[in-house]
Amino acid sequence: MNSEKTGQKRPAVGTWVSAFRLRTLPLSLSCIGMGGFLAAADHLSRWPVLLLCVLTTLFLQILSNLANDYGDSQHGADSVDRQGPKRAVQAGHISASQMKAAIGVFSLLSLVSGIALLWIALGTEGIYLFLFFLLLGLASIWAAISYTNGKKPYGYAGLGDISVFFFFGWVGVMGTYFLQTQRFFSEMLLPASTLGFFSAAVLNVNNIRDIASDELAGKRSLPVRLGPTRARRYHWFLLVGGILCAVLFVLQREELSLWKWLFVAALPLVLYNGREVQRRQAAVELDPLLKQMAMSTLIFVLLFGVGLLLSR
Repeated sequence: MNSEKTGQKRPAVGTWVSAFRLRTLPLSLSCIGMGGFLAAADHLSRWPVLLLCVLTTLFLQILSNLANDYGDSQHGADSVDRQGPKRAVQAGHISASQMKAAIGVFSLLSLVSGIALLWIALGTEGIYLFLFFLLLGLASIWAAISYTNGKKPYGYAGLGDISVFFFFGWVGVMGTYFLQTQRFFSEMLLPASTLGFFSAAVLNVNNIRDIASDELAGKRSLPVRLGPTRARRYHWFLLVGGILCAVLFVLQREELSLWKWLFVAALPLVLYNGREVQRRQAAVELDPLLKQMAMSTLIFVLLFGVGLLLSR
């Protein structure tokens, strides 16, 4: 079917679903899950708030994926040399103008969902908290779009890891916890940092895989700056850092139950990722490790959260 106004062919539903890159969603849900489990462990769950956290995060992740598809195509990072799934704009399945329209739609959906979340979680009494979290939400939308878009996208300057650590870790986990409980404890930085480290590890696998094509496109990701060998050492730093934060959090918990150590059962999956990233050199061999690390993070969160609930 053709659009009467533009003459452009409308992409099929399956094409849009592919552009949404659904395999990235488990990682987004992991940070919300961690915040939800922490609130449940304190007997302070609020399901309407948690569900809106999930919805807002899904919108933001899809927005980020669409924006990256568009941005990388404009900067030449999605060349034929790039490994991994082919992007929709680069492949010609979705036009640049159609992708820009979709970015606008998901920016609006993220904003509306975020405002609804804050309204239900905070109401009108905490106006300053409302404004603070609204600014965080707007920053999240900006970060999702600006990673690969604009004259100076921060992802091309090697700053993506910091953004992922902050938004997937601290904002995602602690924001979900606070909006349900209206409480803040500094020790919550530990599990939030675990998610930040693991999320940055997923990005690092992606960037190690794309070192060659990114360098050609002028994308100075951290692995491009570090080189393949040091980028793999950095990967171990992220994995070990995430594990240590989880261990430190559990050690300061007062519960005597051994259930709180249930997350240890997921560590072989995390360590396997580190070993395979170290071992595999070809870009095509690294691609499956993105999904493996994302799913390992989700399993880690599930075991971590269930362990907390069983140890109450």
